[in-house]
Amino acid sequence: MSTTQAEKTAPRISMTSKGDLRAVMTIATPALAEQFLEFCVGMVDTWLAGNVLSEANSVPAMAAVGLMAYSCWMIFVICASVGIGATAVVARRIGADKWDEAELATEQAIALALFFSAITTVVFWFLAPNYVSAMQLHGQAYDMALQYLYILIPAIPGFMMIAVTTACLHGAGDTVTGLMVMTVVNVLNIGISAAFAIGVGPIPQLGWSGIAIGTSVSHIVGGLLLLAILFHGRSHLKVQWRGMWPNIPLMKRLLSIGLPGGANDAMVLVCHLWYLSIINSLGTTQAAAHGLAVRIESPGYLSAWAFAVAASALTGQHLGANNPKRAQRATLVSMSIAVTMLATYALIVALCGPWLAGFFLGFPSESAESFQTGEAVIKIVGIMALCLPFLAMFSVTSGALRGAGDTAWPLLITIIGFLLIRVPLAYWMSWKEVSIPGTNYVVPGLNWGLTGAWLAMLIDTLVRTALILGRYWHGAWKRIEV
Repeated sequence: MSTTQAEKTAPRISMTSKGDLRAVMTIATPALAEQFLEFCVGMVDTWLAGNVLSEANSVPAMAAVGLMAYSCWMIFVICASVGIGATAVVARRIGADKWDEAELATEQAIALALFFSAITTVVFWFLAPNYVSAMQLHGQAYDMALQYLYILIPAIPGFMMIAVTTACLHGAGDTVTGLMVMTVVNVLNIGISAAFAIGVGPIPQLGWSGIAIGTSVSHIVGGLLLLAILFHGRSHLKVQWRGMWPNIPLMKRLLSIGLPGGANDAMVLVCHLWYLSIINSLGTTQAAAHGLAVRIESPGYLSAWAFAVAASALTGQHLGANNPKRAQRATLVSMSIAVTMLATYALIVALCGPWLAGFFLGFPSESAESFQTGEAVIKIVGIMALCLPFLAMFSVTSGALRGAGDTAWPLLITIIGFLLIRVPLAYWMSWKEVSIPGTNYVVPGLNWGLTGAWLAMLIDTLVRTALILGRYWHGAWKRIEV
């Protein structure tokens, strides 16, 4: 056994031994704090872009930092196929009291993450200019986004390691470790980004480049720290190099569960980027407003994600213990809390939207270009508020299905929601007219700009929530073998 003597004698207890509410909160509370810290990382970048840079640079920087938020998400999504499979396999093995197999699954997941991160770093480096161009950023916003991206790309292995190691720990019901590491990442990001952006003492003032350096360095340190923690041993999971030698059957098992979920996340990301390109085509001001609105919305969806983690881990562990009824109860408890929290935050957004926009933009005067950005954000805060409770339902239910290993249906629902609803409606509602590819036919649009694009997102969220709830209540997830 790859554990220390102290760990061998300590009791190995899964979350199945705790009451439903206690188990949910034990997992979700640290994950919630972890996500708050992840929000702070992005918030610092956005605030520095809107308040520290010159007036001429602030709006292009806001548009660029919005694209970079999606780029960081893209990096995490690339290793989702490993992380999703690892969470399900580790949770199921621990629920069945097979801790050695859970450790081996963790080691193999890390090996896959190292492999994928090497490939992604090389490919992303060469395709970076094409990627930024495809996102419809132009002029100064294009230059700033590309500059940020080239600083961020070397940190891809750090992002990968954070995503996969925390996924393994979440399967074991441990969200405290991720919280501890994200605290370090957040402190480093704030300190390094602010120091290099502003210039402190002997540290040169690098402005926009300094913001990117802080994000990159902090995530490299976070990935190395999590890897070191697992080598030392955490939550009865202790990895060793020899356990990372390819175990093809287990790698296939991890990917067979994770690939549909990873494909789902990849499809979500591709469609989000497509959706983002529609918004960016409306101009730099609208692109900056969208990026800022997403940043304001992020505490909501990050909170939903924390309870999705709880639903995922507990569903896997309860199914491993052959107790689907408790798996369902854990999901209902997670959803009830998440919906309540996001409904409360929706009210805050609806009431405080103008002040939040002003905070990130430095409360500009009416003559400033950034004032128009804030006005565009204010127009969509009501739509954002309506989305949030349904986003909680969708996130938690998706998390539960992933914990059960049911990842194919969420992929199908994603395809329906994004490709058949969000993207077509975004074109129609935001543009003045839409040309049908391959024909000379032009469809008149509503020309509602950013507001129309966000209305398309609201409709898509409502439809996907209804579909995912229908899949969950069908109950097929209870019979899936992992």
